[in-house]
Amino acid sequence: MDFSKFKKSTTSVWGGESDLKVSGAVTSPIVNSVAFAYNDVDHWHEVSLGKAEGYIYSRNTNPTVAVLEEKIRLLEGAEAATSFATGMAAISNTLYTFLTAGKRVVSQKDNYGGTSKIFLDFLPLYNVEVQLCDTTDFDLFEKEIAKGCDLVYLETPTNPTLKVVDIKRLAAAAKKVGAIVVVDNTFATPINQNPLALGADLVIHSATKFLCGHSDAMGGVVAGKKELVQKIYQYREINGASLQADPAYMIARGMKTLELRIERQNASALKIANYLKAHSKVSDVFYPGLTTHPGHEIAKQQMSGFGGIMSFALDGGYEHVKKLLTTLKLVHLAASLGSVSTLAGPPRTTSHVELTEAQRKLLGIPESLIRYSVGIENVDDLLQDLDTALASL
Repeated sequence: MDFSKFKKSTTSVWGGESDLKVSGAVTSPIVNSVAFAYNDVDHWHEVSLGKAEGYIYSRNTNPTVAVLEEKIRLLEGAEAATSFATGMAAISNTLYTFLTAGKRVVSQKDNYGGTSKIFLDFLPLYNVEVQLCDTTDFDLFEKEIAKGCDLVYLETPTNPTLKVVDIKRLAAAAKKVGAIVVVDNTFATPINQNPLALGADLVIHSATKFLCGHSDAMGGVVAGKKELVQKIYQYREINGASLQADPAYMIARGMKTLELRIERQNASALKIANYLKAHSKVSDVFYPGLTTHPGHEIAKQQMSGFGGIMSFALDGGYEHVKKLLTTLKLVHLAASLGSVSTLAGPPRTTSHVELTEAQRKLLGIPESLIRYSVGIENVDDLLQDLDTALASL
């Protein structure tokens, strides 16, 4: 089926599904087989070499997992996609595939905490040079890229301060030096942003979050140029961070309502962000949909919606953070995001739990910050919940 003529909501439902049907089933089955048998040894050998279509062993490829990969490939407009057991597996396998001893990577200071840990602590152990730039200082970014690098890693909007990175501008700078451009698109989702169309080579998602949407399955995906994805796949194939059939099925099922959820979360988040911006007990709100956000103009250019995540800082510091969070009723205090239910927490227990308070301060993350992931609840109920909690401070 040619999906180029369809909208994203249709692709989310039908993408990848047509090749894996059993006895007229209207949904793709979960194939939990570890291995796949062949009657012809020569055909088996052709499949094992990748010269013929088929499956050999589920650590490598699996029919149910392939459905999810195809959905992502189509939604991101990629040549190929491969999947992983978690979002961090997708990030780490991608970085370790291309960053070997003597290589240089340029990235931003505002990355997800686990990603920052790789840049700050792990890659230097393997003699990889890491240059982290002030996230929105694009002139500095370009200067560092121009010095020569092998990979440029971007995350936008950033976790948890919602800074916006100019993908098109930095991808153009990377092309001049032959660097691979990787973008973590977890916060935006392919509904709101398509980095490959802006010049990126690879796009990464923690599929655990918005793609799944129900906080009940973990996974990660990488999509992009076929040659690059194949290299990552070969690395993952041997290192073993494979996605299993059951979570792949659940993520693919969640994706069928992706656009519906994202449209609701976009609208609710913007309304809540404007409410918080005007509240006397909130010192700052970080959401790219606000016209006062420093990255709003860039976000308008590269995003079709501003997402369901925001963060805000309270007057009164961390003690007020704890009181507000424990007073809220329509929220799970949990270290995830992108679910149908609203989730919230401070960076010290969510996005940057791996880092020390000093490291968080260095990255510009205040202890008074709350990351708030808007669910699909009625927005007026969420606003009332926030209003009651803020009044208790």
